[in-house]
Amino acid sequence: MAAAALWTGFAAQLPGLWRERRDPLKRALCAVIFLAGFCFALGAPPTVGFVNRAVGVPNAAACVTYGAVNAFSAASLVLIVHWRGADDPARLRRVSRRWLLAYAVIIAAQTALFAVGDAPVERLTDFDTYYADTPFIREMIVLYLVAHMAAALTTTILCWRWTLQISGWTRRALAVLAVGWLCTSTYGVLKVVAVAGRWTGQHWDPLSTRLAPMLVTVGAVLTSAGYVLPLLGPRIDSLVAFLRLGPLFRLVGSRGAGRIRRNALLSWRSLGDVELRLTHRTTAIRDGLRDVSVHFDEAVRDRAYRQALSLGSSAGEAEAIGDAAMVAVAVMSGTREPVGGPRQGVLDTAALDSAALDALVGLGGGCAGPAAEGQGLDTGQPSLIRMSRAVRAGVVEGAVRAERAKSR
Repeated sequence: MAAAALWTGFAAQLPGLWRERRDPLKRALCAVIFLAGFCFALGAPPTVGFVNRAVGVPNAAACVTYGAVNAFSAASLVLIVHWRGADDPARLRRVSRRWLLAYAVIIAAQTALFAVGDAPVERLTDFDTYYADTPFIREMIVLYLVAHMAAALTTTILCWRWTLQISGWTRRALAVLAVGWLCTSTYGVLKVVAVAGRWTGQHWDPLSTRLAPMLVTVGAVLTSAGYVLPLLGPRIDSLVAFLRLGPLFRLVGSRGAGRIRRNALLSWRSLGDVELRLTHRTTAIRDGLRDVSVHFDEAVRDRAYRQALSLGSSAGEAEAIGDAAMVAVAVMSGTREPVGGPRQGVLDTAALDSAALDALVGLGGGCAGPAAEGQGLDTGQPSLIRMSRAVRAGVVEGAVRAERAKSR
């Protein structure tokens, strides 16, 4: 199941890998995800038995698994090197090649040690401890564990140091990676303790066969999540912003200026493109604000601002509430008295007032941006988000109801 989950993530990366096949960072990321799933698949006891039978050599699966784990370690180090980047691309290539060469030598040495060693009894789960005293096989096990722990500890330290220098989703991803690789390092330590226990006559196999696999599973999940977070993080931010802008969009962005409806659906191909849908929604809101800006009333904003302050809102919250109240009242004024004369398809005043009130009881959320012409209204995405959240405030609804009563 763990391998299937990782390979599903790998499959999702294939289109991007094909488009950016010359990008070493993309290649390293895909290699890490694929090899992580490969290690889990090889480590499952049924797979161990299948590989042994297919090769015709008892415990051949152990040699293959050790090689896959060290290949995963090398790919992870290369990914971190390219992810962090450097001013000199040639230096990046040199460092990456050194890591790859070092682990290629280690994998070759492990294979040679297994070939000259003697491991006739098939062990599906406790190969490490069962053959801890066997010549050549013992050295192969130690080499595998030391190489794996070296990569895990190095990656943990690099990730932790890097988190102190950056922020945002990359920092979150590195923090997750550091914890994941720390779990993986602990896996190696437990294996070494269990193997050393056999050398001293102790039977600590449960550390290797039960506790270590649990830790490496947690570690693999965390490291895989850490590598994917920088790709998903911006999309998550865009999705949250899209949802938070909903109330303001329903108030001003979904109404046509007598010509088009701004909530027209995008192409079905763009349904999964969160960034495009956020851009569409933000643009519709700004267009709507521009259309109703001729009806903005500073007195309405000032009254709502002062009322919000008197009710305990902070200055920032009161400012957003004042803006939202002014916009909501302007929407009503715009639908009641269209600029330039009657427009085709405009609803009657009562219906439009009801629609405006309906919009005020939606869920909150929003964005900010540049100032509307001549009105001092910030329409940047963060400000629009604050205004959208304020749309549901009682002060705003009260301003709309007061305007309705005045118009009657």
